[in-house]
Amino acid sequence: MVTEARFAPGDLVAVLTTQPLDRTLDYKAPEGGVGVGDFVEVPLGPRKVMGVVWGAGAGDFDRAKIKPVLRRMDVPPMTAELRGFLERVADYTITSMPAMLRLATRVPGLGTPPGMRKIYRLGKGQPDRMTEARKRVLDVMADHGGAGFAPTELAQLAGVSSSVVKGLADQGVLVLLQEPRDRPFARMDAHHPGKALSAEQEKASRVLRKAVADRAYQTILLKGVTGSGKTEVYLEAVAECLAQGRQALVLLPEIALTGAFLDRIEERFGAPPAQWHSGVTQAERRRAWGAVADGSAQVVIGARSALFLPFQNLGLVVVDEEHDTSYKQEDGVLYHARDMAVMRAARVGATVVLASATPSLESWANAKAGKYARVDLPHRYGTAVLPAMSAVDLRLDPAEQGAWISPVLHDAIAARLDRGEQSLMFLNRRGYAPLTLCRACGHQIGCSDCDARMVEHRFHQRLICHQCGASRVIPDTCPECGQTGTLAALGPGVERLAEEVIAHYPDARVAILSSDLTDSARRMKSLIEEIAAGGADIIIGTQIVAKGHNFPNLTLVGVIDADLGLQGGDLRAAERSFQLIRQVAGRAGRAERPGEVLVQTHQPLHPVIEAILSEEEEAFWETEARARQEAGAPPYGRMAGVILSGPDLTQLTALSRDMIRQVHLMTTAGAQVFGPAPAPIARVRGQHRIRFLVKGPKGLALQPALKAWRAAVKPPANARIALDIDPQSFF
Repeated sequence: MVTEARFAPGDLVAVLTTQPLDRTLDYKAPEGGVGVGDFVEVPLGPRKVMGVVWGAGAGDFDRAKIKPVLRRMDVPPMTAELRGFLERVADYTITSMPAMLRLATRVPGLGTPPGMRKIYRLGKGQPDRMTEARKRVLDVMADHGGAGFAPTELAQLAGVSSSVVKGLADQGVLVLLQEPRDRPFARMDAHHPGKALSAEQEKASRVLRKAVADRAYQTILLKGVTGSGKTEVYLEAVAECLAQGRQALVLLPEIALTGAFLDRIEERFGAPPAQWHSGVTQAERRRAWGAVADGSAQVVIGARSALFLPFQNLGLVVVDEEHDTSYKQEDGVLYHARDMAVMRAARVGATVVLASATPSLESWANAKAGKYARVDLPHRYGTAVLPAMSAVDLRLDPAEQGAWISPVLHDAIAARLDRGEQSLMFLNRRGYAPLTLCRACGHQIGCSDCDARMVEHRFHQRLICHQCGASRVIPDTCPECGQTGTLAALGPGVERLAEEVIAHYPDARVAILSSDLTDSARRMKSLIEEIAAGGADIIIGTQIVAKGHNFPNLTLVGVIDADLGLQGGDLRAAERSFQLIRQVAGRAGRAERPGEVLVQTHQPLHPVIEAILSEEEEAFWETEARARQEAGAPPYGRMAGVILSGPDLTQLTALSRDMIRQVHLMTTAGAQVFGPAPAPIARVRGQHRIRFLVKGPKGLALQPALKAWRAAVKPPANARIALDIDPQSFF
């Protein structure tokens, strides 16, 4: 245990606040003194702001003008480990420390003394009549499993007035109660019996348990085919961590996965874990943060930001579906949760388990180089076997005019319907059609704030921009030429595919799994459970269907457009197409009945398509690795993105010229600089965007050169220079 420095009343202390400043500020320690890591409230101009004591004050300011700390907050101090982690992430990602502190303190009411609070819970009464506003309130309650809400929070989340909430309370539909502000979490039992493991799973779990028991840093790539039971294996590592009295963190890439996963955790350990993601209430966030900080939260299930929680004794971090692109934070602090998980675990001697059926090339390469250990689960659990995969050559077996499903795939769907089995049609495009075009003048309807086409969502009767979320009613006339009846929806989305399926199979039960068609995590969980129980014959889904769902009666997967992800010049296009299609293929045949996967393509001889259909996965990674090595691209080289953004394109262009004049700061450091060039989507939310791409050899320290380059130019007040280390996308 690190003994932190203490400061007597009146001593100068350096306080890091969450305000956008480039340094710590000096204050006088209050009565009773403070220690390094203490959360404090300090005056800043006319405001009171939260901060953390970071060390001794600099003493370079008139002492007579230095103000005292207002109070020390009654929460556990920030540990030296977490402070060091924030500094390390800040250095790596070139992020300001106040921004890092904001990331680590996103919790309401931090420092508010514990006490009682008034909350609404569901009562036994029924509303005398159901209005749209009342339905929204009850939906919010149901979405969060009946969790208690403060009166104002419930009204805000439901988008209703407080009188609507009070009216439901008057009728006994809601009950106003008082309860302790932060209830403790029930203790989880490390020795609670789990599911029976296969010999293969048992062997893998012993490796993970030993790594946790050794209490030394290690990263293990757990590579198991879809349906091999990776979750049960890494839950054995969680059990070992609990037995040692240490804390475990399990990261999931998608909120929609948390519902079923929480049930598995509770079944395995006899009590629910803490949660940390955007789907939990503000009260639950405060409760989880406090329990993690005092060590009483044993297991946390969370999104990527859970990495910045104040763990006291972290022993294990699991990154499930570690290849998933959602682990990269693309705004604010630009970091990759997989890499930061390894960084944090290394600081505390914890074990990292990276679990995936289709690992990222970075993790595969680290395992091949011996930097990570690797544990394989090459077979499915029980009697299930991997599905048979084959291509449907659309040049030889095209779909009918205006349709998207080939005759071969139609025959396969009909066979499943006859046998009472489920089929899944996969198309990674939300909405009805990606493009609305005027056949008279050729105008393509785009977003007024972005350089992006608006996507037709016919179920909502809206055109929606997938970049900024702006929407408008689908027009009857062309906004450019004014003609009526000339607008045409081009290309397929899942809604259009559903229209085709319903027309072809009018008696089939059709379900659509798409993030924009389910208004809550609760509804998504309910729909997934309904499908798993046999409530649909044909499922139509976007990439959300590839994320770990288990449909026992699903025996056919049809990939509608396998060529979609191969378009464009994305560095990771081959890798991501391979991962996505192999993942969605893994939904088929996960129980007793064998599965089949039909991949529709115009390019059956494309190397990626051949790799997807082949059993030789390792050959794909070897080929992809050689191509990246030859190009000096990650993980065998380093890259960074430099994104200039602002509302004035003329100013932004001038700024890019200023950066070109200082580009020697990068080239003399050994880096190559490409650009400037407009970003592929050159305007988002009214902000123009210009990009540079920086590339260097593996061992090059990019960050110091990038800092110097950015510091050498002065952007206009309304422009921004963002630095993205290890970019995952180039939009």
